Amino acid sequence: MGQGQSQPLIPAPIYRRYKQYLLLERAFSENTLDAYLKDLDKLLHFLSDEGINFRDVTTDHLRTFVATLMDVGITPRSIARILAGVRAFYRFLSLEHEVEADPTELLESPARGEHLPDVLTVDEIDSLINAIDMSKVEGQRDRAILEMLYSCGLRVSELCKLKLSDLFFTEGFIRVHGKGKKERLVPISQRAIDELQSWFADRDTILIRPGHEDMVFLSFRRGTSLSRITVFHIVRELARAAGIRTTVSPHTFRHSFATHLLEGGANLRAIQEMLGHEDIGTTSIYLHLDRHLLREEILQHHPRNMKRRG
Repeated sequence: MGQGQSQPLIPAPIYRRYKQYLLLERAFSENTLDAYLKDLDKLLHFLSDEGINFRDVTTDHLRTFVATLMDVGITPRSIARILAGVRAFYRFLSLEHEVEADPTELLESPARGEHLPDVLTVDEIDSLINAIDMSKVEGQRDRAILEMLYSCGLRVSELCKLKLSDLFFTEGFIRVHGKGKKERLVPISQRAIDELQSWFADRDTILIRPGHEDMVFLSFRRGTSLSRITVFHIVRELARAAGIRTTVSPHTFRHSFATHLLEGGANLRAIQEMLGHEDIGTTSIYLHLDRHLLREEILQHHPRNMKRRG
């Protein structure tokens, strides 16, 4: 059951009392209990990865958790089910006075028909980038982050794991470490290269902690690689500063990247290869393309490159 995975991430006494609460007060069956514990396990591992204590969780943390689920392809229906387990857990913690406030009270489930985030226009993406305060020490870093999200269509986890040794500027590619430890080569635009090289001048001023020397994006304060939550926060604050009212997350850039390529006439297989998606219609076998043809496809149809030619 879920016990073997969840128990180490929360104190054992709390875990046992929560299990009793679900069995006795909520009268759950063994199957329903198992499902709730497994769904809670997803949140607990997310919090563990981000270094967040379960007692310190805020509504914003949970919204980031939801966005992360969407980023890895979990459907809104499944997310709603997972959130039911999360809500039950924090309702229990609130009743037990283990937390001061229930962070799930203001949390909304994604609409059942909402499978992908809104698409930003190229002008909206430029307005987000232009909203960055370049007088701040992290200004150039944040410009490079947004450009990489949009120009390369990266998942936020892929962005945070990107290493200097993954960059091949001369060849015009970056190596991306995707889901399931799968790697792929993604073309990178000259504009993204320029933004990264400008960021490296600031990066050289950071006192980098051991083990993080090869990471592309770093925290100025900690000298360690950026967390997903930090990137979500950066994007959210810039969207607010740019006056964009729709919900914007790092995944919005990835979806906008793919949509703009498709609208520009790019081959669908090239987009699938860029995003690291498997083709369900051909028994989950990757659609491999000649890398030179793939690069030409992206350079021809991505708005960033089309604008440079204009």
